[in-house]
Amino acid sequence: MGDTTIMKVQGAHSPRGEMGQKYLATGKNVAMRLWEDAQPGDPKPPAARDYETVGYVIKGRAELHSEGQMVLLETGDSWVVPKGASHTYKILEPFTAVEATYPPAHVHGRDEEPA
Repeated sequence: MGDTTIMKVQGAHSPRGEMGQKYLATGKNVAMRLWEDAQPGDPKPPAARDYETVGYVIKGRAELHSEGQMVLLETGDSWVVPKGASHTYKILEPFTAVEATYPPAHVHGRDEEPA
């Protein structure tokens, strides 16, 4: 018999993280999460995470600030935040994006707010 680890996650039943993210499908080495209609406001303090993030903007606009750079993210854009890079997002208009993280962000407390 082949690999039977295929899974489906229904978004309506997905758990939410403490930063407002919705956790989607997770494998052994990569995980997905959704930021849905994040609202404009002051950015959170920069944080460095123990995973790499690749994202895609479904709708809205935000600024990604990382390591002295600023990248404007708009509908249809994709981005990468390297593992360990200090970064924050400033939401400019209601923002929906999907991200993949390697290794999975929510495992071993990697996705918790920094103290």
